[in-house]
Amino acid sequence: GGPMEVDGDCDFPQFEVASELPRHAYAGQAPAAGSKDFSKTVQREWRLLRRGLPEGIWVRASEERMDLVRAFIAGPAKTPYEDGLYAFDICLGPDYPAVPPSVYFWSYGDRLNPNLYDNGKVCLSLLGTWAGSSVESWDPKKSSVLQVLVSIQGLILVPEPYYNEPSYDQYRGTDEGRRASKQYNESAFLLTLQSVIHCCRNPPADFADL
Repeated sequence: GGPMEVDGDCDFPQFEVASELPRHAYAGQAPAAGSKDFSKTVQREWRLLRRGLPEGIWVRASEERMDLVRAFIAGPAKTPYEDGLYAFDICLGPDYPAVPPSVYFWSYGDRLNPNLYDNGKVCLSLLGTWAGSSVESWDPKKSSVLQVLVSIQGLILVPEPYYNEPSYDQYRGTDEGRRASKQYNESAFLLTLQSVIHCCRNPPADFADL
């Protein structure tokens, strides 16, 4: 497969606590206060990630900064993102879980998807950054980093991302929609190849082994 294709049998652990996360997008932010409650919340998140990560998602938490997490998501099969590996940096703010985490997408300057901006913004109703009609909004009692990652994998990296634009869904099933969606997929696939090359040249140190 491609240069960044992930070997399904690799023994790279899906969840691990690393001593640090080099070049993390939120490293410059003041760390969330190390209160007992916050650390309990983070431990709970780590537990959920350790037990519940589906295939194709790898996570590194930071020993040094409990509020920072880095995730890599493999592009699902039969989508234009297949064989790509996408990096997301996550920050649990001081008010977490009352408010959703901040999530940054390493886009390498490309717009691969209607929900993933080239400036790193991730648009997802769960994060409160997307006004789509989805019923999935943040629930401080139930929502988690794991749920955010599964949503990115299942709701954003989809077979036909063109229809993720709220106003384009009406073209689903029409010739015009099919043409536009096919064109979008071709361009998303080329951008995926480009991001794979960027990532190979400059992988975050903690994922260079993947």
